[in-house]
Order: sequence, then structure tokens, then C-alpha cells
Amino acid sequence: MKNEIFEKALSSALEVRKNAYAPYSNFAVGAAIVTTDGTIFTGVNVENSSFGATNCAERTALFSAVTAGYRDFEAIFIASNLSGKAVFPCGICRQVLADFNPEMRVILVNSETKKVEQDLLLSDIFPGIFEFGKEQ
Repeated sequence: MKNEIFEKALSSALEVRKNAYAPYSNFAVGAAIVTTDGTIFTGVNVENSSFGATNCAERTALFSAVTAGYRDFEAIFIASNLSGKAVFPCGICRQVLADFNPEMRVILVNSETKKVEQDLLLSDIFPGIFEFGKEQ
């Protein structure tokens, strides 16, 4: 990924985090997913009083990209902060992301320090993905 795309995605995840709707947990998350052609889509977590209807920032960004016709993803930047540390994507988000690219880069950004804490592959944090119709 080109450095300017990396920097733009990083700042996009941090900036969009401000739009999160998290009145119950006060845990705001911003995400920026980068397609293989360098297009960036953002998303935030949107909570709901029934909790089960809540949507994570990672899936919001991915769903926006899919809605626009994209299917090939290189990386996702996740801007969050809980107890002073950036947070990994939840299991549901990991599975949804893995359906598109199990080797996608997952870049965890501390929204307080604005620094990248970890840059790893989805397959490293989500081994043994479920693949429908394939023997496990």
C-alpha cells in the first residue's frame, strides 16, 4: 500500500470515529477499509438499545464498500481506545472480513495517541475461519 493511502486511511479512521453513535457504551470506534485499488470507505459503530441490532464500525465500512460494488480489500484501519489500548475486531467482524480476504491487514490505531499499535494479518488473529461448503 502506498504511504499516502496508508496515511489517509489512518486519518480517516480517526476522524470518522467522531461520528460513532455509542450512547450506551460510550465506546466509539472508527474504521477505514482500503480496497486493492486504494479506495477508502469509512464506518462507525452504531449502537441500539436492543444491543443485538448494534453494528460495528468494521462491518459498517465493509458494507459501504460492498454497496458501492467493491469486493477486493487490502487492509482495514480500526481506531479505538479502551483502557489505554487499541482494540481488536470482534469475532463477527473477523468472520465477515475473512469472507473477503483472510490475509487482509488489520491495523489497530490508538485513538488517544493517534499511533498504530499493531499491524498484522487477519489470518494471524483469526485462524480456522469458517468457510461455507468446505470441509473444516
